[in-house]
Amino acid sequence: MNMYNLRQYTGLEEIAGQLFVIRNIHNVGYNEIVETIEENGNTRIGITLEVGEGYAVVQVLGGTTGLALKNCRVRFKGEPLKFGVSQQMLGRIFDGLGNPLDGLPEPVAEHEMNVNGMAINPSARDYPENIIETGISTIDVMNTLIRGQKLPFFSGSGLPHDMIAAQIVRQARVEKEGFCIVFAGMGVKYDTARFFIRSFEETGVLDNVIMFLSLADSPSLTRLMTPRFALTAAEFLAFEKDMHVLVLLTDMSNYCEALRELSTMRGEIPARKGYPGYLYSDLASIYERAGRIKNKKGSITQIPILTMPNDDITHPIPDLTGYITEGQIVLDREVHARGVYPPISVLPSLSRLMKDNIGSGKTREDHPSLASQLFASYARTRDIKAIASIIGEEELSSLDKLYLRFGEVFETEFVNQSYNERRTLNQSLELGWDIISNLPEEELVRISQQQIKQRYRYKK
Repeated sequence: MNMYNLRQYTGLEEIAGQLFVIRNIHNVGYNEIVETIEENGNTRIGITLEVGEGYAVVQVLGGTTGLALKNCRVRFKGEPLKFGVSQQMLGRIFDGLGNPLDGLPEPVAEHEMNVNGMAINPSARDYPENIIETGISTIDVMNTLIRGQKLPFFSGSGLPHDMIAAQIVRQARVEKEGFCIVFAGMGVKYDTARFFIRSFEETGVLDNVIMFLSLADSPSLTRLMTPRFALTAAEFLAFEKDMHVLVLLTDMSNYCEALRELSTMRGEIPARKGYPGYLYSDLASIYERAGRIKNKKGSITQIPILTMPNDDITHPIPDLTGYITEGQIVLDREVHARGVYPPISVLPSLSRLMKDNIGSGKTREDHPSLASQLFASYARTRDIKAIASIIGEEELSSLDKLYLRFGEVFETEFVNQSYNERRTLNQSLELGWDIISNLPEEELVRISQQQIKQRYRYKK
């Protein structure tokens, strides 16, 4: 009798939604792959979510409809769920469980990898370095994206985060090295999925993209597995094929809702806002799969996109995401209402790894000081606007009025750019100098005199 037959059982204790409970078993592990065999011989795949002495809770990927309590056979495979990956996946579209959606044959697997990822020894990690140009000025100049970084987008319902994600996929570049993008959509609507596919096809970037899409009507477990399948493909390309991989995950709020739904099914005691107490560690199991490894040329960079319920940045999803990741890009509804695209709110946005990867021969020498001056000057503009709303703009000093002029030009010319416009880093820096030159020279306290003499052009 082989090992599988020794670990095959008949009969279930209970079925609830997408879960079933089986008892009188032994030697079962967490995240172990399970086969359920129906009376007609059809099989479904499941994963153990909870194990204890003599029992296991299993979630079935295809749902439990049609399973019989008495006659269902369950086979524990003794290994985690694996995904066959290859470089042939580039240019392909898959569902949330790695099955082709584009009508083409399944690519020949070069390697089978655990979809849950492998723990990386912290001492084997390399510090993220070198930038990824997105072609968007507010990101490249003021919140620079670094290879190996986790930089989330905090958005809200109705804001154009999908357009920004598509624009980054089209425009992102690294110099002289292999680069590709893995895109994972979790719980996205059909028209949103069509928008991404059409955008990538029409602009010719699909050949350099792997897409994983679980639609809004997908089971909750499919939404939970989608980023894991996507990151498994990214790890293969980065650490086996030496490529720099940018992973976009949208929408992490849908992922967290699926996790809450699953937690409720299991009868777990809820924590903040009804989310399970392990939301932090679960998100970390996804976000921490980004990074660089010593003696490996490739890297994985993540841009998770999440919609904040009621635009509340203190909500558990953005709150916990902010603890794990290295900064955030915040989209602002008020900026969006003024017709600015992309509606990035400059002041609460930051990239914590930016300071070590700009200037000093990595980007232009004036990059750090110009970014700092733009930020400080715009912050003062917002303070002056608040004062003007109380005392009236006519009571402001001439210098304050210059700052108001600077703030207007900064938003309409620097932050605002067309959906189809890609600016190089040098173009964005030159634009930044044009805009900061609306202020008198003595106000540029964060820029060296040498750089001012070289690049400053005051506009009266």
